Amino acid sequence: MELLFIIVIAAGIGLIARYVVPGRDDYGILLLPSAAAAATAIVWVALVWAGLTFDGGWIWVAGVGTAVVVSVLVALLLPRRRRDADARMLDRLLAARG
Repeated sequence: MELLFIIVIAAGIGLIARYVVPGRDDYGILLLPSAAAAATAIVWVALVWAGLTFDGGWIWVAGVGTAVVVSVLVALLLPRRRRDADARMLDRLLAARG
Protein backbone atom coordinates (compact mmCIF):
# COMPACT_ATOMS: atom_id res chain seq x y z
CA MET A 1 0.00 0.00 0.00
CA GLU A 2 2.85 2.35 0.76
CA LEU A 3 4.18 1.81 -2.75
CA LEU A 4 0.95 3.28 -4.06
CA PHE A 5 1.29 6.26 -1.73
CA ILE A 6 4.84 7.06 -2.82
CA ILE A 7 3.91 6.70 -6.50
CA VAL A 8 1.05 9.20 -6.10
CA ILE A 9 3.34 11.58 -4.20
CA ALA A 10 6.00 11.25 -6.92
CA ALA A 11 3.45 11.93 -9.66
CA GLY A 12 2.33 15.03 -7.77
CA ILE A 13 5.92 16.23 -7.49
CA GLY A 14 6.36 15.67 -11.22
CA LEU A 15 3.22 17.66 -11.93
CA ILE A 16 4.43 20.53 -9.76
CA ALA A 17 7.85 20.43 -11.45
CA ARG A 18 6.14 20.83 -14.82
CA TYR A 19 4.88 24.25 -13.81
CA VAL A 20 7.92 25.35 -11.80
CA VAL A 21 10.71 24.50 -14.26
CA PRO A 22 10.64 26.45 -17.55
CA GLY A 23 10.36 24.76 -20.94
CA ARG A 24 7.04 22.97 -20.54
CA ASP A 25 6.02 23.71 -24.13
CA ASP A 26 8.39 21.01 -25.38
CA TYR A 27 6.82 17.96 -23.73
CA GLY A 28 3.44 16.64 -22.72
CA ILE A 29 1.63 17.15 -19.45
CA LEU A 30 2.08 13.56 -18.25
CA LEU A 31 5.77 13.10 -19.02
CA LEU A 32 7.23 14.43 -15.78
CA PRO A 33 4.67 12.80 -13.47
CA SER A 34 5.09 9.43 -15.16
CA ALA A 35 8.90 9.63 -15.21
CA ALA A 36 9.00 10.60 -11.54
CA ALA A 37 6.52 7.88 -10.58
CA ALA A 38 8.36 5.18 -12.52
CA ALA A 39 11.80 6.09 -11.16
CA THR A 40 10.47 6.36 -7.62
CA ALA A 41 8.75 2.98 -7.84
CA ILE A 42 11.97 1.36 -9.03
CA VAL A 43 14.00 2.95 -6.22
CA TRP A 44 11.35 2.08 -3.62
CA VAL A 45 11.21 -1.60 -4.62
CA ALA A 46 15.00 -1.82 -4.78
CA LEU A 47 15.27 -0.39 -1.27
CA VAL A 48 12.60 -2.75 0.05
CA TRP A 49 14.51 -5.68 -1.47
CA ALA A 50 17.67 -4.29 0.14
CA GLY A 51 16.01 -4.57 3.54
CA LEU A 52 14.61 -1.13 4.33
CA THR A 53 11.13 -1.13 5.79
CA PHE A 54 8.26 1.05 4.66
CA ASP A 55 7.88 2.61 8.10
CA GLY A 56 11.47 3.86 8.13
CA GLY A 57 12.26 7.45 7.28
CA TRP A 58 15.11 6.93 4.83
CA ILE A 59 13.05 5.03 2.29
CA TRP A 60 10.59 7.93 2.15
CA VAL A 61 13.40 10.47 1.82
CA ALA A 62 14.93 8.42 -0.99
CA GLY A 63 11.57 8.08 -2.73
CA VAL A 64 10.71 11.78 -2.59
CA GLY A 65 14.29 12.73 -3.47
CA THR A 66 14.20 10.47 -6.50
CA ALA A 67 10.98 12.09 -7.67
CA VAL A 68 12.43 15.59 -7.34
CA VAL A 69 15.72 14.76 -9.04
CA VAL A 70 14.17 12.87 -11.95
CA SER A 71 11.50 15.53 -12.52
CA VAL A 72 13.97 18.39 -12.56
CA LEU A 73 16.52 16.55 -14.71
CA VAL A 74 13.97 15.55 -17.33
CA ALA A 75 12.45 19.04 -17.32
CA LEU A 76 15.85 20.68 -17.82
CA LEU A 77 17.47 18.27 -20.29
CA LEU A 78 14.59 17.27 -22.54
CA PRO A 79 13.66 20.68 -24.06
CA ARG A 80 17.24 21.39 -25.15
CA ARG A 81 17.67 17.93 -26.70
CA ARG A 82 14.28 18.17 -28.39
CA ARG A 83 15.05 21.56 -29.94
CA ASP A 84 18.42 20.28 -31.21
CA ALA A 85 16.80 17.16 -32.68
CA ASP A 86 14.07 19.24 -34.33
CA ALA A 87 16.68 21.57 -35.86
CA ARG A 88 18.67 18.60 -37.20
CA MET A 89 15.52 17.07 -38.67
CA LEU A 90 14.56 20.36 -40.32
CA ASP A 91 18.04 20.68 -41.83
CA ARG A 92 17.84 17.11 -43.12
CA LEU A 93 14.41 17.63 -44.62
CA LEU A 94 15.38 20.88 -46.28
CA ALA A 95 18.56 19.32 -47.69
CA ALA A 96 16.58 16.43 -49.16
CA ARG A 97 14.10 18.85 -50.70
CA GLY A 98 16.60 21.06 -52.45
